[in-house]
Formats: sequence, C-alpha cells, structure tokens
Amino acid sequence: MRFELRETRSTALMICAPVAAIAAALVLSGGLIALAGASVIEAYRFILVGAFGSRSSIAETLTRATPLILTGLAAAVAFRARLWNIGGEGQFLIGAIAVAAVGSELTAGLPSAIAIPILFVVGALGGMALMLVALGLRQGFQVDEVVSTLLLNFVALLFVSMMVEGALRDPMAFGWPQSVPVADNATLPRLMERTRLHAGLIVALLLAVVVYLIQARTVFGLQSKAAGYNAGAARFAGVPLGRTLVLVACISGGLAGLAGAIQVMGVRGNVTTDISPGFGYSGIVIAMLANLNPLGVILAACFAAIMFIGADGMSRAVGVPSFIADVTVALSLLTMLVALFFTQYRVRW
Repeated sequence: MRFELRETRSTALMICAPVAAIAAALVLSGGLIALAGASVIEAYRFILVGAFGSRSSIAETLTRATPLILTGLAAAVAFRARLWNIGGEGQFLIGAIAVAAVGSELTAGLPSAIAIPILFVVGALGGMALMLVALGLRQGFQVDEVVSTLLLNFVALLFVSMMVEGALRDPMAFGWPQSVPVADNATLPRLMERTRLHAGLIVALLLAVVVYLIQARTVFGLQSKAAGYNAGAARFAGVPLGRTLVLVACISGGLAGLAGAIQVMGVRGNVTTDISPGFGYSGIVIAMLANLNPLGVILAACFAAIMFIGADGMSRAVGVPSFIADVTVALSLLTMLVALFFTQYRVRW
C-alpha cells in the first residue's frame, strides 16, 4: 500500500471531506456518550432541541456563532498565507478592552450611527496592533509566529486583568473586577426582541462574503495564496511578500479584534477577564473545519455554536457532562485533518 498525490481534486470531494469529518466526530463522541451510560440518539436529540428548540435558543445559538465566525475568518485568512496566527484569543481581548476604553466616555455624545463604526475601527485596530507585533518579530528576528502569537495571548489576558482592576475599573461594580460599560449609544441593536441576538451577526456574515470575494477576485487574494504555497517562488514572481504579509496580518488581527468589540457592544456591555470562553482558540478549529474557505467558516461556526449551546440542555436531560461539546469539536478537527489528507492523496494497492 502506498499514498499517491492526487493530480486534481474534485469539488464533490472537497465538499464531502468536512461532512465526513463531522460525521466521524459525532460517531466517536457517540461512543463516549454510550460509555457514560446515556442513549446516543437521545443525547443528540437534546443537543438539537437545546440549540433550536425555541425562539430564544435559536437566538442564543446565532449569538454564540457571531464571534466564532469572525475568529474563524481571522485564522483562515492568516493560515491561507502560511502566517500561523494562534493569537486570536489575545487579539479578541485587546479589541474588547480598546472598545471599553474608548466607548465609555469618548463616544458618549455621538449618534449611534457614528459611535458604532468608530468603535468597530477601534476594536479592529487593537487586534491589528497585537498581530503586527508578532509579524514584526518574525520578519525582524525570525521568531516563530506560532510561539509569539501564543505567548501574546497571555500577555493580552494579563493586560486586560490589569485594566479592569485598575484604570478602567467600574466604580459601580461594588468591587467586582469589570471595566466601565460602553455608552448606550454604542450598543448594537437587537435583531430579535427579548433576546441577545444583535446586529453583529449581520456584520460577521457580510465580512465572510467580503473576505471570500477578496480572496477569489482580487490580485491581493492571489498574492496571499501564492505566498502560502511557496514564499520563495512568489517573491521570484514579483509578489511583494513583505507588504502582502503585513496586509494579511492586519486583516487577520483586525477580524479577531472586531470580534471582541462586537462581543462587548452586542452582548456583554463591559469587559471582564472571562469575556471569552476560548473564541480565539475555537476559531482555529473552525478555520480548519472550513478548509480555510470564508463561506465554509459560517457553516463551521454554526456547527460549533450548536454543539456548545445544545450541550448544556443535553447535559441536564441525560446526565452527560457538557464538556462533550468540547470533545466533539476537538475530534472534528482531528477527523478533518485526516479528511484533508485523503483529499490530497489517494491509496494505491
């Protein structure tokens, strides 16, 4: 038996790969549910009920998917150019705290139509700044960006902790470590009454389409793809590699920072150290599940949101720990890597 590189990969194969990966992950997770003594079919039924069983649960699923779409896009854009951005979590946090700093007073007197775009830009700039630090270390000192972006996550978390317990601490929080809230005029409008679903979902969906069009229809999209395939060949062909990587870093970090901004403006209203349950890290899994396709990121983010939201209801109904959602998403990544391998190679006997 040997593995032989495929000369072409059909569209059907590329579509079936992530579907097969998710199906395999669900089967493997089902084995763990069965070992816990619960019915697999009932457990998955309660996951679907928890995610789609009511108007409020649908709203919560889409609310959870919103930051996941943006952090998934951030990872997909960077990975496509072989810029390994593992720092989406830190960029998310910096974007969030930047919005809290600016949105509490500086934009308080502005109309919402002006204040909200300003804070979007502020959050994106915060994420960009952190990603550009990692890129500068790579370009100037050959520091592996996997290491630098990962370590910058902890730097960002400590910085946010310092700010919410110091300069940005809310005096009305009765000692609880949280930032001052953003002004009411900077709060994102609700898409559904009496739910937390906000207009950030529309922003995330539009950006997924925009990123897809940039990658598929522009010179920059082709340049970033070439940089990812072979940096030396791209440079020889005249691709401005340095400028391309800077733009990729700005887009990637900006999307992750914007996710933090939207979470503050649409859901939380302020910043605490636990504002992110791992959105940045989950974005990496989502990008891989989507095979780095911006439109596929939407579907992968919705799948992850369904698992995270539905697992709570499933846990209460059948007595299985809700951490099964994390296990399923992690298994989806592993099975997706195997599926991607077989999209590139065929088995010959």
